[in-house]
Amino acid sequence: MSANEYGILVVEDDFRIADIHRAFIEQSEGFNVVAVARNGAEAREQMALHASHIQLVLLDAYLPDVEGLELLWALRRDYVQVDIVMVTAAREVDTISEALRGGVFDYLIKPIEASRMQQMLARFRRERAALACRNEMNQAELDQVLARSQPAETTTASGRSLPKGIDRLTLRSVAEALKQSHQPLAATQVARAMGASRSTARRYLEYLVSVQVVDAELGYGDIGRPERRYRLRTDTNGWLEGL
Repeated sequence: MSANEYGILVVEDDFRIADIHRAFIEQSEGFNVVAVARNGAEAREQMALHASHIQLVLLDAYLPDVEGLELLWALRRDYVQVDIVMVTAAREVDTISEALRGGVFDYLIKPIEASRMQQMLARFRRERAALACRNEMNQAELDQVLARSQPAETTTASGRSLPKGIDRLTLRSVAEALKQSHQPLAATQVARAMGASRSTARRYLEYLVSVQVVDAELGYGDIGRPERRYRLRTDTNGWLEGL
């Protein structure tokens, strides 16, 4: 691992989900999966072996040998230099509240979308870099580093505002899926191409229709029912370049 990379320990008992996390992480520059642990005991072993190379732990709340929150507090006690992100299906407010009291860097609810994972990693990299290059901060600088909530609108490179709930990276993924296809695609096909849920793909596709970047038409699926299919308009290269 190079000096410019942050090491990650993935604590997840389902190897398929662990592989998905690894794939998401490898899409983000500056991160490296140091190890994967299937339970609490393995997580402790990996931390003991690689503590100096691990800066971030992705931790599931449900593990076969220990409660994820119990492991969270143990890691907090023994490895104060490590940040922890809960990546779990646990939606209970009590679990979320305790994790927040435990100082988690973020809390991601499964199933995780690639854009949300990349957003978290980008923020982690940005905050680590900001803290590493200063000995002191004034209040304005600290407020900027700790501004973790997303604004109601985000802005593209061209200055175009995006509405709340529309992420630039995900929007680009949807547009690229359409651009690479030689025929109109249904929301299910776009979702499969970008690794997201059908509902997410459909929401972004309909947004692109609303801003006249994508045309929608009715087609017929395998079982004969009409479905909306989407085609990228030919005159939208400038719009896409501005994302």
